Amino acid sequence: MNVAAVLAALREADSAATSVSGLAAATGLSRPAVTRALADLRDRGLVEFTSTGNSLQPGRPAQYARFRAEAGYVAGIDIGPHKVLVAIADLAGRVLTVHRAAVDAGTDGLQMFDTVRAALTTAVVEAEVPLSHLWAVTVGTPGIVDRDRGEVLLAPSIPGWAGLPAVTRLRDWLHCPVSIDNDVNLAVLAEQRRGAAADAETESLVFVQWGRRIGCGIIINGKPYRGHSAAAGELGFIDLASDPDAPPGPRPSDGTGPFERLVGAAAIHRLALEVGAPAGDEDDIAPLFEAAAAGDQAATDVVERVAARFARGLAAMLLVLDPDRVVIGGGVSRAGDVLLEPVRRHLHLHALVPVTVHASTLGEQAVALGAVRHSLDVVEERMQGMPRG
Repeated sequence: MNVAAVLAALREADSAATSVSGLAAATGLSRPAVTRALADLRDRGLVEFTSTGNSLQPGRPAQYARFRAEAGYVAGIDIGPHKVLVAIADLAGRVLTVHRAAVDAGTDGLQMFDTVRAALTTAVVEAEVPLSHLWAVTVGTPGIVDRDRGEVLLAPSIPGWAGLPAVTRLRDWLHCPVSIDNDVNLAVLAEQRRGAAADAETESLVFVQWGRRIGCGIIINGKPYRGHSAAAGELGFIDLASDPDAPPGPRPSDGTGPFERLVGAAAIHRLALEVGAPAGDEDDIAPLFEAAAAGDQAATDVVERVAARFARGLAAMLLVLDPDRVVIGGGVSRAGDVLLEPVRRHLHLHALVPVTVHASTLGEQAVALGAVRHSLDVVEERMQGMPRG
């Protein structure tokens, strides 16, 4: 326990050298206990000692310890139907590089695995990190994931990805722990630790990934909530528009849910085209929001309509969970307040209590950064259990 406390304090120091006295104050441990823990960590290769070098101070110079963040590295991988994003970080969580690889339309599971492997290989080269120095890798993927078995159970947006033993293949290649989780569950972890919710003691948080697909990551009592079947937060499948008395129709071949077909990026693009507003294309609807910000009435009407629809769906989740705050990310969120301000206004009409709604500050890196955070949690156990010498 003493080693864990000292290690945590050193990592919090963000690679700065820290004195024994400073560590004792930070951890509440005695100086001898801190000294013993530091010696243990030094023997494991995780700490190095330095001196102040100030000859004007009387007596022996103070001894400082520095966490060797360069002793190992971690990777976070965000897999999506249009891109693979790989972030490489040291053991202090400092991101050394983020590499983005495009994914061709129609890419299947086997091709996706090859893309992931190539992207990771390129990323470690960019970071100047040997592949063998990766201590843990975490993969974020769309769909429903069995984390314990390391399997993707359902991934409608990537044909042939579900059931592929990608985690086993990565472990066999990398010879380090490899984890996999739903992408939005990792994104909410990043928002909690280093994003829009990191400036407060947030005990409950809903992160909404709003793009072509819509999903939510949920934090309850400070911890991610995934649900019994790892299917919690699938906001995209809420049905607000169908006749409740009509028999359900067949699910679309692209696997989209009713709410995604109502307010996803493709639906927003379609609404803009219907009224003759600037629409861009399905992969970039920014012109619509730019026109609305400039006062274009047709674009403003579309944004208002989308905001009203989105607020009704989001309210259903908030009425159940009552979170401290909501963070909205994904491609659509890049519209900023021109979209989020009307969302907040409409949400007020449906919610029983106020809730703060923020735009994500992490952009498209949210999933990869959440994956890095999870990899660091995995490494924490390894660092405390490393043999000496």
